[in-house]
Amino acid sequence: MKDYLQRMGRSLQLPVAVLPAAALLVGIGNWWASYSNDVVAHFLQAGGNAVLGQLPLLFAVGLALGMSVDQSGAAALAGLVAFEVPVSVLKPESVATLLNVKPTAVDPSFAQIGNVFIGIVAGLIAAALYNRLHETKLPMALSFFSGKRLVPIAAAFVMLLVSVILLFVWPPVYGALVAFAKFILNLGWVGAGIYGFFNRLLIPTGLHQALNSVFWFDVAGINDIGKFLASQGTKGVTGMYQAGFFPVMMFGLPAGAFAIYKNARPENKATTASLMLAAAFASFFTGVTEPLEFSFMFVAWPLYLLHAAFTGLSLAFAAFMHWTAGFAFSAGLVDYVLSLKNPIANQPLWLIVQGLVMAAIYYFGFDFAIKKFNLMTPGREDLSADDSDTEETLTNDSDDKYTIQAKKIYAALGGSDNLQVVDNCTTRLRLKLEDTDNINENAIKRSGAAGLNKIDKNNLQVVIGTEVQFVADELAKLNNTKAPISSVKNEDNAQPTEEQVADGIKRSTTEEFYSVANGKYMDIEEVPDDTFAQKMLGDGYAIDPTNGTITAPVDGTVMSVFPTKHAISFKTDAGLEVLLHMGIDTVELKGAPFDIKVKDGQVVKHGDVVAEVDLDAIKAAGKKTPMLVVITNMDAVGVMKFKGSENVTPESLILTTTTK
Repeated sequence: MKDYLQRMGRSLQLPVAVLPAAALLVGIGNWWASYSNDVVAHFLQAGGNAVLGQLPLLFAVGLALGMSVDQSGAAALAGLVAFEVPVSVLKPESVATLLNVKPTAVDPSFAQIGNVFIGIVAGLIAAALYNRLHETKLPMALSFFSGKRLVPIAAAFVMLLVSVILLFVWPPVYGALVAFAKFILNLGWVGAGIYGFFNRLLIPTGLHQALNSVFWFDVAGINDIGKFLASQGTKGVTGMYQAGFFPVMMFGLPAGAFAIYKNARPENKATTASLMLAAAFASFFTGVTEPLEFSFMFVAWPLYLLHAAFTGLSLAFAAFMHWTAGFAFSAGLVDYVLSLKNPIANQPLWLIVQGLVMAAIYYFGFDFAIKKFNLMTPGREDLSADDSDTEETLTNDSDDKYTIQAKKIYAALGGSDNLQVVDNCTTRLRLKLEDTDNINENAIKRSGAAGLNKIDKNNLQVVIGTEVQFVADELAKLNNTKAPISSVKNEDNAQPTEEQVADGIKRSTTEEFYSVANGKYMDIEEVPDDTFAQKMLGDGYAIDPTNGTITAPVDGTVMSVFPTKHAISFKTDAGLEVLLHMGIDTVELKGAPFDIKVKDGQVVKHGDVVAEVDLDAIKAAGKKTPMLVVITNMDAVGVMKFKGSENVTPESLILTTTTK
């Protein structure tokens, strides 16, 4: 259940990510209208409100897409269908016909059937149907409707049944939601403070998004963001669940970051300054607070409770004073400036004054708590405690900063043996592991991560920041290729010591590697796949074949034939581990083009036929045909000498190696 709610929280951010576009259009339109209230201003405002008016539909499609196992467009289409069925079937005029009553006698709740709550329900149901049915095979006569095509059809029928249930259930459910909203509204500024406190308290679980949907969107009639951007509601009230975040995110948290820096150990101040400065700027400018919050959320949890209390205080005070401003993304400088000209904003400049006060509260509050309770905030811990067992994957000069960080995190997680699923939200890697106890937390922090959160034994979150997508992509590549972890103790790239070479290696032994087919020799750096070209798996070469007869590259023993038949691993007499990878991305073909001629444990000589490959089938599937030969335990190799010529046969000597 916790994993499901985590994924739901992540998926909710997909439709929310559309809101900045609406905020920009409405905000610029409001600024334009303050100087020249003409057709341009109305045009911009109409564009922004067009997005805001479709939020329930965006939630249905976004949740269906995000919760599906492979983020398929078919799931998104099913979400659209799942939302439209109850909205159309249960609109007031349809309900009047169904119940054979006058339109005026229809329960008023059905006038609100097309809301965010229904969008969320529709998206979850569509995703569940997709995950269950997308590989279903129907009888031959109905085969056209098999697989992914079946999902939107099933969504239509299932949601028709759901509509029948909603016909009787929706009025009391909607009544309960409205009652909850009215209860919070009746609490006034106190309710805003309670909401602000729990908004921060739920950040570690990601469930704050579900709480936000009640107050910010039209789930229970509050719709604070929608009403503010549309300039609807009561001036000084609309925006009360947003305004108090500006003093915290623009002033309070950056001041707290300064207190953390001031309390760092002298030898760690430079590193802490870099981390805190970047996180504080993100909080001030964009309102993205997670890199900063996760840096102390778990290592100094009493400080995080203090932060949640301060946030509640800020929202309560802003609501008490009726100072309002609003946002579509978060409470940073960009959204604040855009909201200044919104007609419904009430005395928003006073939020700057409140922000300066919150900065003082945060700085002195954090400074006191850190010293009084000796909290291990960033820079106060000893990060060298487990340096002796740190492992990283090898990096090279061609790696960008995202690849380097991904490799460090990959090694700290324990590689593909421990890492199962890589996912991400706006600022966090969301990882599913075999065991979260088998990670090196300090090594993850040294990678540049702002913080981490062990959700349970199998789920881990690592806070990267707004560039998380690029790190997640590189981490997924490492995990998908099962890249090995190589120990890197010497930062100057010195040769590994004898103890670092794997057991079972025959020292100073020379071996010969040959072409695996008739064709053309390719340098491995020319292969159209970054994983191989950047030598993440190891060094070697490739052959672009002219026919499908594939031979063993070296004398040795077949260690394994991959289940999808696209790769074979060998071990030489000297102990080198060799991967023969047939084609690029051919794992997706599930073995169809490959006829394997060897089996596990079989002894082979170079030139022995190991596979017959249908090259035309690989090309027809849109894949590349290079045959790659990679030495995967490069820590055992001392010398490599390439002798490849352009045109080769299975008897062409390509490479000689000498072990250490």
